[in-house]
Amino acid sequence: MATTDRQATTLALAHALSAAERGLAVIPLTRTKLPALRSPHRDDPDPRPCHGECGRFGHGVYDASTDPARIREMFAAAPWATGYGIACGLPPHHLIGIDLDTKSGTDSSAALRELALRHLFTIPDTVVVLTPSGGRHLWLTGPPDVAVPNSAGRLAPGIDIRGAGGYLVGPGSRTDRGVYTTAPGTARLAPAACPPALLRLLLPPPRPLHPATHPSAGEHGQGLIHFVLAAHEGQRNTRLFWAACRAYENGIGPALVAPLVDAALDTGLSEREARATIASAARMTGRRP
Repeated sequence: MATTDRQATTLALAHALSAAERGLAVIPLTRTKLPALRSPHRDDPDPRPCHGECGRFGHGVYDASTDPARIREMFAAAPWATGYGIACGLPPHHLIGIDLDTKSGTDSSAALRELALRHLFTIPDTVVVLTPSGGRHLWLTGPPDVAVPNSAGRLAPGIDIRGAGGYLVGPGSRTDRGVYTTAPGTARLAPAACPPALLRLLLPPPRPLHPATHPSAGEHGQGLIHFVLAAHEGQRNTRLFWAACRAYENGIGPALVAPLVDAALDTGLSEREARATIASAARMTGRRP
């Protein structure tokens, strides 16, 4: 390995360990920004879904850890790594990454400002990472009971979202394009809370569904209930939170609490989880749970 690569790997490990001290779970990355460790199941004739239950490295963001010993083991297994990725959506920060790209030829920063004006929110002071291509990553935090999905260009052209199951390239990482750095004055900031109005934009819209019937729900309420009932594992809290926000915004939140809890129970959530998620939606929309 070239001396410069060894230096890049040493620096990447140091930055990754520093990020882990702040509660950010990390994985080693290559110069192409991909996970540095290949799947241990790549040659299996009939691979089954594995998120690291096998105990080996190579499961991408599912390997992410804040344990210094484990991080050193991962980098030792990938001496070609020159960067590190920070897993989004994990406690304690539940990180959400707003990726303002420049490659699309659009002014993504202007698009975000327009969204902020239209939906009445302000981007708070937070960690900003500068990319080698001239883009910016804004770090925000989300509620613990909400899973923000990854998306590319859905919010606006040139704006990608890194949420649950995604990762951000950490500052100090070296890629083929250059080095990721923290914007001046933001390195010591904690990731700021995502504004509620922006968070609602980041959650998936409901799919058209035939509403289920419920004696205490009107037509709109029935659609929200069916939206929750259609949730798959991994979507249940997100769909319940989204539906509860819409219910409170439309003035039918109190009437839908019981039906939404019943729907959430049908999807496999506990009553405690369901009521906590609905209460969180009520607080976020400025209503009483």
